[in-house]
Order: sequence, then structure tokens, then C-alpha cells
Amino acid sequence: MSTVGRHLAIIAGEASGDTHGAALMRSLREQDPTFRFTGKGGPKMMGEALSSGGALDNWIAEAGVLGLWDVLRHYGYFKKKFAELLDELAANPPEAVILVDYPGFNVRLAKAIRKRKIPTRIIYYISPQVWAWNRRRIPEMARALDLMICIFPFEQQIYESSGLSTVFAGHPMVGELHAVPTSERDATLLGLFPGSREREVRKIFPAMLGAAKLILKSRPEIRIEAAAATATHAELMQAMANEQNVQITISSGNSKDLMRHAAAGLVCSGTATLEAACLGLPYALVYRVATLTYEVGIRVIRIPYLGIVNILANRLVVREFIQHDATPAALADEALRLLNSTEARERLAADLSSVVNSLGGRGDLSASERAANAVLECLEKQARQPH
Repeated sequence: MSTVGRHLAIIAGEASGDTHGAALMRSLREQDPTFRFTGKGGPKMMGEALSSGGALDNWIAEAGVLGLWDVLRHYGYFKKKFAELLDELAANPPEAVILVDYPGFNVRLAKAIRKRKIPTRIIYYISPQVWAWNRRRIPEMARALDLMICIFPFEQQIYESSGLSTVFAGHPMVGELHAVPTSERDATLLGLFPGSREREVRKIFPAMLGAAKLILKSRPEIRIEAAAATATHAELMQAMANEQNVQITISSGNSKDLMRHAAAGLVCSGTATLEAACLGLPYALVYRVATLTYEVGIRVIRIPYLGIVNILANRLVVREFIQHDATPAALADEALRLLNSTEARERLAADLSSVVNSLGGRGDLSASERAANAVLECLEKQARQPH
């Protein structure tokens, strides 16, 4: 592996982090082509690392676990990867370590790097949502990190109040989807988006199918389409639909197109809800998880809403149907409320647009370009300063 140039390590553990990490890597190399990347991520980040003369471990398939039970089952794997990565950083310290989201692993890694006194800067991109579940960790993060780059505007004040240097870069998705052309919506089309993980699909899609049955009974002319994250998920979802005898269309790789054309949607909580907001889709949020994960979650989450749109607006813009409330009857009622009322859809679309506009950042630069500038400024500012 080439040792020429400036060495940066970058670590992400989920598909969304892989996308945002790769975009940041590209923006950094546009500023300085000598950057060489190592670390952990997914296929997109691995490709960027190879083109920089570096090498990156593609661990997304194993690292992208969901919920407390999955983490516990994979504890040995994560413990081994954590120790290996820490040894690699100590043996070959990079100019900076960039941590992309993935707080369960990355926050602990930041603290371990400091405890081991590895001579590197630590920069966090896409701040972990500790403000939702454990604000007491913020002072600990302030002591470990050199810079926080956040993507939601309200986060900047939260982190800066702890003394941590913080930059609001804007949300990457806003810029990506801004260029997507608008299209006329089909007033008889309902979109179902049950999530990108198999565990989510198994928990959430049955309730969506039950709702679809009730909707079609009330309005037989409604067309219902479901977006699967992968072809494998599409096969699973089709088998589930056949089992319930529900006539819907299921396809993979078309979620954005469906969000652009559907009159309304039922969307699994997570990145897809913000994607739907960016594309102007009137929707309801749906979420169901394992009972253990839910029981732990309701005891630690300290915010009144689950959906980021509602958190940003500080009010209930999008209706949320979580765990026991996510029944077929409740989902069908909300979907029909939107499908039956142009006024309700237009009002919700306008509220979504207002929230999305708050995420655009500043100027004509993309979020990854602003984040790259922040990284470079941090490195230049602290180049001659001991940590």
C-alpha cells in the first residue's frame, strides 16, 4: 500500500454512513489529491479508498446491526474489530480519524484513542443523536473530539455549549434530492416503504399489508406499491403478500421514484422519512422493533417524537405509529385520510417543505463540500498544536 501523501482514517458502520463517508472522501480529495484513506466502511468508501492509494475494510454487512439484541449477539465480533482497529491506528497514526455516525462503536473508539494517547485528531461527521437518548455523553465527547460536524441546525448549539468546536454543514440528502425533478402525483397511488433491513421488513410489513387490505376494501381503485431495498427483500415481501392474499406491486430499487409519484405513503422510521420529506411525499411514520429493544428504548429516549421531521419542527407534523399503535386499522385510517383529502396532502407537503428548507446549510456548496472545508480548517488550525 502506498505511503505517499496525507493519511486519514475514516470509519462508518451502516449503508447511509458509507454513502455520506464516500462523498466526504471525494470532496476532501478534490481539495487535496494527496489524501490517502484507510479505515472501515462499505463498498462506496472502499472504492474511494482504493482510488486514493489506500485500503479500507468493507464490513457493512456485519456491522449494520439493528437493535440491542443484535448488538449483544455480535458482541465478540465487535470487540475483536474494535481492538484490531485501535492497534492499527496506534501503529500507523493518521493525520485525523473521521468518525461517520455509528455512535455505539465510534463514540467508544474516540474515547479509546484518547486514552491510548494516539497522536491524531478526531473529527465526527454526522453527529450521533445523543441529544435524544443520553445528553450526559456530550461532555465526554467534547473531551475526546477536536471537531463535530453536524447535519441538523439545532445540534450546533447543543454541542458548542459543551465547549466542543462544531460546524453545521447541512444535511447531505437535501442537496442530493434537490436536483431530482418534481413530477405529478397519482391521486390513486399509495406507497409502502417498510425499511432497508430484513428485520424491519419482517416486523413492519405485515401491519402495512393488513392496512392495504382494509384500504382496498374501502377504495378498490387505489393502487398500492411497495418499495423493497433489495431483490431479496422483494422476494420476502412478495411471499408475505401472497400469504395474506393482498394484491400489491412490489419492486426493488425504485423507492425515490415511488416517493415522487405516490399521493401518500406509509414509511418506516429512519433515513427514508427524511428522504420522503425531501421529495414532498405526504406520509405517516411507522415503526415496530423487537420487544426488548422497544422496552429499553422508551426508558432512555428523552425526546417527544421519533421522526426527525417532527423533532426539527418541534411539533407533530407527520403522524407517528409506533410499536403497538402500528396496527393495520390505524395505518389504514391515516392512509385513507391523506388519500381522501387533497387539502390534507397539500398542507402536509407544505409543512414538510418548510422543515426541509431548514436543512440546506449555507451558500452553494454541498454538505460534503462544507464538511471537507471544516476538516481542512481543523487540520490547518491545529497542525502545530499538541492535543
